[in-house]
Amino acid sequence: MTTNRATLVRWLKFNFVGAIGIVVQFATLFLLKAVLHFNYLLATALAVEVAVLHNFIWHERFTWADRLLIPSRSQRSSLDRCLRFHVSNGAVSILGNLTLMKLLVDFAHLNYLVANGIAIVLCSLANFMMSSEWVFE
Repeated sequence: MTTNRATLVRWLKFNFVGAIGIVVQFATLFLLKAVLHFNYLLATALAVEVAVLHNFIWHERFTWADRLLIPSRSQRSSLDRCLRFHVSNGAVSILGNLTLMKLLVDFAHLNYLVANGIAIVLCSLANFMMSSEWVFE
């Protein structure tokens, strides 16, 4: 498979996992905010963390599973990859989501679920690149 095609396939897998992660994040956010009455920023941080853990598990087993079969790449432990994933994707997702949520909810007066959707889209590309180049290298 050519490099461009392989990257496209991986990008599609990344987005597939991410789409499921979005459902996980929205459901968790809704449960924490609307049902359990958490503050929207705390609910957002917790919902992002649940989605980050979900996505890591599926990216390791699906999106980048082929890279883990290569001996030079499989030397890193799953725990190490998870920590790297949190440092990169988790940090971008949590900090990016919280910053954008604050701006979009408090200043632009958007609904918290709409604002969350916008924040997810804006953080996605940076997360793919960091995953590809640093976490699952």
